[in-house]
Amino acid sequence: MTLDIKEIIVRLILAVIIGGVIGYEREVKNRAAGFRTHILVCLGATIVSLLQIDIGNKAIEIIEKNQNLSEVIKIDYGRLGSQVITGVGFIGAGTIMHNKGNIKGLTTAATLWIVSCLGLSIGMGEYYISIFGAIIIVIILVFLKRIENKFISKNIIQKLGIRYCNEENLKLEIQKYLENKNLKIKLVEYLLEKEEGIVKEVYAVYTIIKPGYINLEKVLIELQNNKKIISIDII
Repeated sequence: MTLDIKEIIVRLILAVIIGGVIGYEREVKNRAAGFRTHILVCLGATIVSLLQIDIGNKAIEIIEKNQNLSEVIKIDYGRLGSQVITGVGFIGAGTIMHNKGNIKGLTTAATLWIVSCLGLSIGMGEYYISIFGAIIIVIILVFLKRIENKFISKNIIQKLGIRYCNEENLKLEIQKYLENKNLKIKLVEYLLEKEEGIVKEVYAVYTIIKPGYINLEKVLIELQNNKKIISIDII
């Protein structure tokens, strides 16, 4: 399993290419870990695999020269690789963000992890696994995303700022309208605007849960037709 310099260079270059292709897709989408990060992770994992092979080869040479050391020196080609996968988990955790009920960065964290696996595979000389694995990953990231957006709806948390005339019936009317449009009201915050001590207008901030298939702008245009509603904004 001895590697010459040409084989080492080929594996390192392949790691850069595969890491770059996957990283480019993340970079285009402005993710936390992009082009260079994926290249470095893939290249680093490949180097670790090459190092593990070299350590194993040297251990075999030592044992061949002195058979008495066969019970002392143990060869485990997966030891360093397992540490890489664990370490990449910490990097991936840094790309995950939680904001206002939404979690972002899980896909990027997953690509970092799987790129490290590809790097280990490349370093071990498993070219078919590495190349076809990379192709499948790109297909998942690019094409399955379109299918997901088209056929799988996700709930989205959004805020609406609605200014309307101070009428109790109108308040209930707005609430009923949103609920009839399958917009679940999570929270409502009211700001009363007074003129000479009299409340004439109300500014309400609605935190709603919107299914992905609903066109919110169309819903709001219909609501805006109510003459007692002064303005509607998506915050």
